Amino acid sequence: MTTGPHESPALAMIHTVPGIIPAFNDLVGRHLPGWRPFNMLDESLLGNTIREGTLSRQTMRRLATHIWSAVDAGASAVLVTCSSLGPAVDAAMPLCPVPLFRIDDGMAIEAINRGNRIGVLATLATTMEPTTRLIEDHAQRMDRSVSVTSRLCEGAFDKLRNGDRAAHDAMVREGLASLVDSVDVVVLAQASMANALNKIAEISVPVLTSPELGVLHMSSALNVRARVQENAQR
Repeated sequence: MTTGPHESPALAMIHTVPGIIPAFNDLVGRHLPGWRPFNMLDESLLGNTIREGTLSRQTMRRLATHIWSAVDAGASAVLVTCSSLGPAVDAAMPLCPVPLFRIDDGMAIEAINRGNRIGVLATLATTMEPTTRLIEDHAQRMDRSVSVTSRLCEGAFDKLRNGDRAAHDAMVREGLASLVDSVDVVVLAQASMANALNKIAEISVPVLTSPELGVLHMSSALNVRARVQENAQR
């Protein structure tokens, strides 16, 4: 499906956690005002990955099906907001007929620009390795040398899933405290962790989260793409 000449382009966002949808709608409204967002939710993509302890080929195929469904529904671009699914997004990109984005690209690039010693804090083991590899891959492309220190807040995601956000946030803050003295910058590997920063008065190093940086990165890429297309039509 194509966008009509006077119709705003549609952005599909594929989520695995329902609670982050309002925040992403707000970010798109602020940073991509010409776009119409619509949301697709499948909690089982992340649930199965957690249960299996790895991102399986079946889950990768299922995510690809969601991406193609979004395109069939009229999406001019697609954003996947779950960091654990990042490698599946990368695998789908070469075949996707519209721009496809993973949420943590902007955060990884910004972290490399902030320092060489990067801390990665996660509440899921399945997110740790994809986030670390993403940072290392971007550093290689940017010709930068980085060292990555990882911390897993074991059990925090279970607290969040069971409705105990206060306990989840406290565990994230504890993990953050264990990192800040040995790194130049910290990235929170999952969008669901960002709320934990609200009760911290001062942090000695920058702490980056993926939602806004990811949407800003996507906005920049889509704007560049639009300018290239306009120039090609002249």
